[in-house]
Amino acid sequence: QVQLVESGGGLVQAGGSLRLSCAASGRTFSGYVMGWFRQAPGKEREFVAAIFWSGGSTYYADSVKGRFTISRDNAKNTVYLQMNRLKPEDTAVYYCAADRSPRAIATMGPADFGSWGQGTQVTVSS
Repeated sequence: QVQLVESGGGLVQAGGSLRLSCAASGRTFSGYVMGWFRQAPGKEREFVAAIFWSGGSTYYADSVKGRFTISRDNAKNTVYLQMNRLKPEDTAVYYCAADRSPRAIATMGPADFGSWGQGTQVTVSS
C-alpha cells in the first residue's frame, strides 16, 4: 500500500520560497507518476506539477512554470517541490499524489490519482 507524507508547508511573504517534501513508502515506484496538487478554499483541487519516477520527465501547470521545480531523490524515496517567487494566489493546501495507471499519466487529473498524502498548508502573505 502506497503511503505519502508531505512536509515543508508554512507561512511566507510574497516573493519568498518554500520547499515541500513528499516521503513515499509501501512499494517501489518504478513506473509511477508522482504529482503535486493544490486546493484553495472554495476551489477545485488543481494540478501543479508531476514527475515520472523512472526517467524523471517533468510537467507543470502554466501558473507555476518558471517558479516551481519538481524533483525526486530515488535513494530517499522522496519527491520535492521547490517553490520560488511565491504569490498570494499560491495559498492552498498542497497534496502529494501517486499513480501508475495510463489514465493518470495521460490526464494528470486529480480524479485519476489513487494515492494521496494528508496535505500541507502553504500561506503566502501580501
